[in-house]
Amino acid sequence: MINTSIGLQDLRRKLYRKAKADEGWRFWGIYVHVCKWETIQEAYRLAKSNNGAPGIDGVTFDDVEREGLDDFLTGIMLELRDGRYLPLRNRVHEIPKADGSSRKLGIPCIKDRVVQGALKLILEPIFDADFQSGSYGYRPKRSAHQAVHRVAKAIVGRKSRVIDVDLKAYFDTVRHDILLGKVAARVDDVQVMRLLKLILKASGNRGVPQGGVISPLLSNVYLNEVDKMLERAQKVTSRGQYTHIEYARFADDLVILVDYHPRWNWLLDAAFKRLVQEFDKLCVAFNESKTRIVDLAVAGESFDFVGFNFRVRDVSDFRSGLVIQPKKSARKNLLQKLSSIFRSLRSQPIEWVINKINPILRGWVNYFRIGNASRCFSYVRWWVEGKVHRHFMRARLRRGFGWKRWSSEFIYRDLGLFCDYGIRYIHS
Repeated sequence: MINTSIGLQDLRRKLYRKAKADEGWRFWGIYVHVCKWETIQEAYRLAKSNNGAPGIDGVTFDDVEREGLDDFLTGIMLELRDGRYLPLRNRVHEIPKADGSSRKLGIPCIKDRVVQGALKLILEPIFDADFQSGSYGYRPKRSAHQAVHRVAKAIVGRKSRVIDVDLKAYFDTVRHDILLGKVAARVDDVQVMRLLKLILKASGNRGVPQGGVISPLLSNVYLNEVDKMLERAQKVTSRGQYTHIEYARFADDLVILVDYHPRWNWLLDAAFKRLVQEFDKLCVAFNESKTRIVDLAVAGESFDFVGFNFRVRDVSDFRSGLVIQPKKSARKNLLQKLSSIFRSLRSQPIEWVINKINPILRGWVNYFRIGNASRCFSYVRWWVEGKVHRHFMRARLRRGFGWKRWSSEFIYRDLGLFCDYGIRYIHS
């Protein structure tokens, strides 16, 4: 179907264009591209750029390159071509959550990450062509900030009633038979389907592992029919360019916004009912204690989406009254993480501490610097500066913070502590 000598990026563009032009086309003969040296090499590069902990075999990227990268990648390529590849079990790592429960990460070994990455490189353009406009999670050229902008624009347009959806253990409950059926609707390649089955079974009889390279793509494939249902609802209830329902989804984080006017009460009820029906088909359950309908026109009401909290300060003017800021748990988790670093490096030079916390601060601030985070940022900056002062005082066996001993200029300019807390506002 496709010339095997074609470059990887050109191939991905052609796959996308074909999938976009023909919604019913089933792709065949694509396994050969998964096994190509260029694909496997790119998959390794992407895996290494994300770094990450070793899998169940304990092999690190340094180990791979010490033993010989070319031999490692050649071995993967030959195993895939000969049909001898078998994935290892994922290493399970539990991350505690704020409510006392834990989130399980399934961490594949480096070899399996490369294989999943190679498969993703070929399947992603096919399915990305099918994904809907309201889907933002883990897609090329899409981001959480774009999803926030979409939600903010809907609220400014007085879509103030929000169905805030929380799915119960979504990644752990994905049914393999349903997922494979959705993939097979677009892929008519026995070898690709066999490889995908092997990858899924490595994580158990159900679910896709959080931490797997291909898991985000598969999670979007699984929920695409939900997005299509919401797109249809938007289209059939629109009047010209004006719509009465909007939605945004980032992986399993989904919000639906409905027009504030009472005449659209039926749309709010119908959207929720259809949502339940679609998730029942997928055997995915709501977290009933967290799934709720919020009316932002009511004082004090708010909802969270992709780590941000949305509320309306002045219901008479949704444009100027919309407030978007980091949710409280996001700030709490950041400070707990930084606090543990300060404790673990208490006896070390402050330069070591700053080198450790700067990337964390930079990543967190860059993510949350849109909207109305200035007050939150001021607190974080004051808190971190205080910790640095306290570190100095402890090193001198003194109590207190010594605010007058070391100037802010010295801490930020000479020591290089992260200081870029500027805000970028969303313009709807």
